[in-house]
Amino acid sequence: MKKQILFCALMLAASQTFAQQATVSGPDSRLKVNFSVSQGMPMYAVTYDEKTILENSPLGFVANIGDFSKDMSYVGQKAQQIKKTYTQDRIKRSVVNYTANELTISLQNADKTPVDIVFRVSNNDVAFRYEIPKSGETGSIVIREEKTGFDFPAQTTTFLCPQSDAMIGWKRTKPSYEEEYAADAPMNTRSQYGHGYTFPGLFRIGSDGWALISETGVDSKYCGSHLSDATAEGLYTIAFPMPEENNGNGTVAPGLSLPGKTPWRTLTVGNSLKPIVETTVPWDVVEPRFETENTYRFGRGTWSWILWQDNSINYEDQLRYIDLAAAMGYEYALIDNWWNTNIGKEGIEELARYARSKNVSLFLWYSSSGYWNDIEQGPTNRMDDPFARKHEMKWMQEIGIKGIKVDFFGGDKQETMRLYEAILSDADDHGLMVIFHGCTLPRGWERMYPNYVGSEAVLASENLVFNQHFDDNEAFNACLHPFIRNAVGSMEFGGTFLNKRYNRTNDGGTIRRTSDAFQLATAVLFQNPIQNFALAPNNLSDAPKAAIDFMKEIPTTWDETVFIDGYPGKYIVLARRHGNRWYIAGINAQKEPLKLTLNLPMLAKESQVTLYSDGKQNALTVTTPSVKSSEAVQATILPQGGIIFIAE
Repeated sequence: MKKQILFCALMLAASQTFAQQATVSGPDSRLKVNFSVSQGMPMYAVTYDEKTILENSPLGFVANIGDFSKDMSYVGQKAQQIKKTYTQDRIKRSVVNYTANELTISLQNADKTPVDIVFRVSNNDVAFRYEIPKSGETGSIVIREEKTGFDFPAQTTTFLCPQSDAMIGWKRTKPSYEEEYAADAPMNTRSQYGHGYTFPGLFRIGSDGWALISETGVDSKYCGSHLSDATAEGLYTIAFPMPEENNGNGTVAPGLSLPGKTPWRTLTVGNSLKPIVETTVPWDVVEPRFETENTYRFGRGTWSWILWQDNSINYEDQLRYIDLAAAMGYEYALIDNWWNTNIGKEGIEELARYARSKNVSLFLWYSSSGYWNDIEQGPTNRMDDPFARKHEMKWMQEIGIKGIKVDFFGGDKQETMRLYEAILSDADDHGLMVIFHGCTLPRGWERMYPNYVGSEAVLASENLVFNQHFDDNEAFNACLHPFIRNAVGSMEFGGTFLNKRYNRTNDGGTIRRTSDAFQLATAVLFQNPIQNFALAPNNLSDAPKAAIDFMKEIPTTWDETVFIDGYPGKYIVLARRHGNRWYIAGINAQKEPLKLTLNLPMLAKESQVTLYSDGKQNALTVTTPSVKSSEAVQATILPQGGIIFIAE
């Protein structure tokens, strides 16, 4: 017996010494990650239903304390199951059950310096990161380059947004994740600016499946990353910010104290788009950064700037938009840039008192800084200065302001991530919610920070006002967001226009191409816990009453989200539940009417629903059809039109 025990112990030691590969699967065994060390280089590959999603792709990084991408050797591994249930009030569903298998691979480099690679694999999601223990007396590390890659098969096509040049655009404020997507593009297409692509990125692996790549858990301890251009073989790698970002201020390479952990890289996989749209992985693998003593109230808001622009930032016009919010039953009104000079703090205090009398609260706009761009809109130089920031927030708390919209950030360097986190931390101390605009992608922040309520980081509604090109392409872009940008984080789009023309008097400026039903549908399709809709006071009299009534009732938080049908850039049908009420919304970006037979299991058989759709000459039509079979609900969506089913 003793000999048998000794033999087993020797065999276990031998397997740990010589093993160079390992596999971890999701709980249902369909999604698999295969890890290996090949000629000293750590690699991983991903399959789903035995079909290749990622070919052997590199892992590792180069740091100031050594190279962890080559001459690596296997040390050991350990496995465990992750199982948790959590509640979250600002994402696609309010209760999430997360189950995954975790595999930790321990490696060491040529200098015997250790590093762990941790994989978590659920049924449709892979998340992985590097964990660097403290070794000897070294207490810190600078990661100069990541070798982490994603090597797609040759048949893959892409849905990607290019990373822009730094210090270009309006007042030298880019990059800000506002470039245009290309749909079903070949991998060997060079990005528009030559800097790769922003997260998230959607990939179609021919007929074998879909994959969405992003990252989560980024905070002040790392930079925001993006994807490089692909090599001829289809390999994308992690790219750090450009040196020119933030006007050259701050380092490109992130620094960590030891022991330290990098952000999670995430890969959502499926043979259909359903797992992509419904994924919760950005929040599954992160935890709250701090507890709050505050209770935050989410909801709807008005804002004058989107249609009435800078000239509306005056006391009288803000009264009209507060009255609009009150008439709609909305919780908030946002006062945008220039309020500090056009209204002043005393005027804001009076507006805050007036708003409270109408059961409305205010959000105020701020510039993020003044030393990394040329922004003139004020207030500036308040949010980046810790003393000025706290003084400003104390004043806002005293007069009852409930949130801030902070605009014009300068890039993805670690220095900027520290600023995001500092603003959120100080704002929570003063009971303020935070919207970021002209900014980076949120990376798990809804769960990490209790007062975070959304980011723009998309070609948002303001562009519809600025240039007809974006109106002509509105439906195409809107049919991308549920699959890509809004799939990984709250999206502060600022839309749902009921004006036909995008100016103050509804008779000039750019022309809306989409129908009223389309606009109402986007209020469901675009998810953000604070939605500042693009309604105007004139809409109370010139928009269809049914549209106004719909917008009075629309929620901004959801208990469940279900993908029904769609294809990126062509059409989308999505169901969201708030309490006992389901909203099933669809839009069509194609040139011909779209006739669909939908499987809507959330609708009871022989029940009656309310249907908003496009009638003659795209007039908003409201009917109450009966559902005979929830498995075969007939629906037609006109070009640049929409539908919404509402059912209890």
